[in-house]
Amino acid sequence: MIGKFSRLLLILWLLMALAAFSIGDEANRVHLERLLQPPSMEAWLGTDELGRPLLERLLLGAQTSLIVALSVVGFSAMIGTFIGLASAYYGGWVDRLLTKVIEVFLAFPGLLLAIALAAVLGPGIENVIFALVVVGWVGFARLARAQTLSLRHREHILAAKALGVPHHRILSRHLLPLILAPLGVEATFGIAGAVIAEAGLSFLGLGVQAPDASWGNMIKEGTRYLLVAPHLVLAPGLALMLLVLAVNLLGDQWRDHLDVRLRSQNRTK
Repeated sequence: MIGKFSRLLLILWLLMALAAFSIGDEANRVHLERLLQPPSMEAWLGTDELGRPLLERLLLGAQTSLIVALSVVGFSAMIGTFIGLASAYYGGWVDRLLTKVIEVFLAFPGLLLAIALAAVLGPGIENVIFALVVVGWVGFARLARAQTLSLRHREHILAAKALGVPHHRILSRHLLPLILAPLGVEATFGIAGAVIAEAGLSFLGLGVQAPDASWGNMIKEGTRYLLVAPHLVLAPGLALMLLVLAVNLLGDQWRDHLDVRLRSQNRTK
């Protein structure tokens, strides 16, 4: 039941992001005669402080969060996986050097480092993605390194080395497929973290800037009218909460499915 609920919310998120392409300029058009209207048949979620329809802006916010989440997780996974694989496979001074680099990044709180980078680079969705990738690759690198360390002495890896198989082919064909499952679990939590981080940076004024829509800056703008128009905060806040909850639940379910010990316990019950 929980898995179906999570998948339904994720599908709804994707549909909202796709629907945003058909909105055009309507979401940013100012209507002074419709300021802070409550939900109605004309505007299903009401209007904001400039008379803009909240539903359309919510769809644009979903598109922003999807672009940021997929970009951050995609680049972070590629960079982190490559570094983790190389560090554990080659060992020696390469492993020591890359481990020290990972430890340096781990010494800083991730969100604070992202805030500092976004402040230096300036607002904008590209800078948000860059700042979050600089922070996000570390988790993938640690996981890829730990998984590779447990696999590099397996018989098929030693046999491939004995046969003279090139290192890049061993990494791509013999090691990488075996660590994709745990990396996929890490990616689900990375998506949730990227959505939250993007909303947080936009709320602080370091992310997506008006008139572009983000759930974070929608919440920021709505807090000034919380007593007279609570729907300005409730709509993006609930969307953000449900999305992060769905992604985390799906990640937990996937992790439990990959846990052999847990599956064996369930069979014995």
